[in-house]
Amino acid sequence: MKPSRIIPLFTAIATLLEPSSTSGIAASLTGRIVDEKSGKPLAARVYVESAAGKWFFVQSATDEGTAVRYNKTNWIQKDSFEKHTTVSAHPFQAELPTGEYTITVERGKEYFTAFKRLSISQPNVEVKIHLRRWIDLPKRGWFSGETHIHRTLDDLSNIVQAEDLNVAMPLTYWVTKSGTPPTSGDKNIGGEIHDKLITIDPTHVIWPRNTEYEIFSVGKKRHTLGALFFLNHKSVFGEGVPPWGPLARRARSEGAILDMDKLDWPFSMALPHSTGARLYELANNHLWRTKFAFTKWNSPTPGFLQPPSGSSHGNEEEWLNYTLGQYYTLLNAGFDLVPTAGSANGVHPVPAGFSRVYVHLSDDFGYEKWLAGLKRGCSFVTTGPMLFANVNDSQPGSNIEIDPGGGEVTVTGEVISETPVSFLEVVVNGRPVRLLRGKSNRTKAGASRKTFSATLPIKTGGWLAVRCFEERPSGRLRFAHTGQWKMNVPDKPLRPSPQEKEYLIDRVQAEIDRSKSIVSEEALVEYAAALEHYKNISTSTPPTPEARAPENEPELNRWLENMVTHHRYSPHEVRTATGLPLADVRRHLAARNLPRNRLAKRSVGAPLKVLPYPGGRHPRIGFLDGALVPQRDTKISIFTPWNPHSYAVVDVPEAIWSNLGLTYLAHTHIPTVWDKQGEKLEPLEWQKSQDGSL
Repeated sequence: MKPSRIIPLFTAIATLLEPSSTSGIAASLTGRIVDEKSGKPLAARVYVESAAGKWFFVQSATDEGTAVRYNKTNWIQKDSFEKHTTVSAHPFQAELPTGEYTITVERGKEYFTAFKRLSISQPNVEVKIHLRRWIDLPKRGWFSGETHIHRTLDDLSNIVQAEDLNVAMPLTYWVTKSGTPPTSGDKNIGGEIHDKLITIDPTHVIWPRNTEYEIFSVGKKRHTLGALFFLNHKSVFGEGVPPWGPLARRARSEGAILDMDKLDWPFSMALPHSTGARLYELANNHLWRTKFAFTKWNSPTPGFLQPPSGSSHGNEEEWLNYTLGQYYTLLNAGFDLVPTAGSANGVHPVPAGFSRVYVHLSDDFGYEKWLAGLKRGCSFVTTGPMLFANVNDSQPGSNIEIDPGGGEVTVTGEVISETPVSFLEVVVNGRPVRLLRGKSNRTKAGASRKTFSATLPIKTGGWLAVRCFEERPSGRLRFAHTGQWKMNVPDKPLRPSPQEKEYLIDRVQAEIDRSKSIVSEEALVEYAAALEHYKNISTSTPPTPEARAPENEPELNRWLENMVTHHRYSPHEVRTATGLPLADVRRHLAARNLPRNRLAKRSVGAPLKVLPYPGGRHPRIGFLDGALVPQRDTKISIFTPWNPHSYAVVDVPEAIWSNLGLTYLAHTHIPTVWDKQGEKLEPLEWQKSQDGSL
């Protein structure tokens, strides 16, 4: 652990004895949590673990205080668990066997984690734990919220204070069967749910009436559709779903906003058109404090998302890339979505508000003002870093007007985090186009701060956002992502790429095919309307600046096998690499019947597979700055021993320097001596020798 990230370790010794293991002798621990600077008591989340790895839960030490125990283990990954107690700003206590313990205390996102190690061997032990704030978001006008939580209203009064959540929207009605109204929901929290704001204090509130439709069965048949949340509604719904449209229209008429849970759900790509849903949980309930568990997904990723190309499973980083990529695809298709965040605390092993959304308010906090800011997208979502950005001095959610011939925008801001962020990017129309460089400095509070400024050319309409990633010392990934700025260029609207359009059509068609004998005719009509909408979307024609058309039939055969069989290119990527019209690409692929199934694993002792990299797919996964137009001349793909389709792209060489200066560079970023003279080098290709070497 890095000292800059946490407060120092303290040790409380009850006696000079230091037993190495717990015994059956009980000791009473009393603890207090206070703000390090002011000394005021704080509500917080408390973990107690013995040296043997056993977990304990604390209770309130006073009648005025509250303590809510939380003990969840994931049903797939037993190493993914969350065992804590949220306590009010009062003393807590626990009865513990004598032994050694670690107490960990956290409070939302704005305080450093505090650790206290105890060696207990006498009947009564008292400890005081100081929490140190590393940032104060309300002072900056930012207030947090959580739109996906499954806790009782009684518990939430304690939780929103311990997690410092300004707004909580619990899903008090929860339906998992089609046609069932929320009044008969099989997972409702129970009790009377009023349509009135619950105010805990002036800056912590709960809107109690929210509904989750998470459909896993249609009639008597197990048939997963997915989840959609209706937030901030006033009436209690008496309708089951699907169809979704009539209920969505009625809900919106009374001020409800619709929140799409995760876009890998089978039915999800029909929702924006069918329901007008505008919120999407960009920081979602599969991102946890504990070990990542959900490695298998409901729908495979499209080939153009790198990673995880064409896969239905992956790790935490790949899941995050998939989550972002689906959101970007819908934005490019013209849907006016805004980000939100949720944890599904109450179901999953994760603290409430681990994924949260911060909304900016120009004056004092108010629920209706916060909700309006959320709808505008004047926000950022985070699992850790605090990301503040402006475009032309405007907050996220703003419209930026650009001259007809194009223009420039200036992106400025700062990111403050517990540990330095790994990288920070500007994303334009789904592509990370600029790595924002800068030196991280320590704030007076001990956090890491990086400022940034960049000017970008804008030629067509669309959207812009900023995102950052923070790798914790434990190896876990945290991230933050702003809402979008809309960029309006007259007569140059944003269009999705042909492969994005094809992906959306395929997703809806797949849902129609699997559901047409199961869901109602009304539901199928909604699916068909969404499908027709996607078919009628106009697309862009992406340029192919580095395309190289094969000169003859053998060369075409060789490159098609390279691209499709080994690199698993889509027809769109083949078009980008070769410059051939898409119709011709499809015709060539159909005529050759190239294998699209997975190749056999490399046999033990066989040499590594090395092939020329064909271009047409950017070799970088994350930031593109420094490699905006990568050339394939010097690139090779080295395939991994364990996966015949997994590879690393290597430049041999990437750059050549001479006494003249930069003589060669494998991508467009820094001008070479030839660029300065206005000369273009003749393209080169790898040649294969008789022995198979390149």
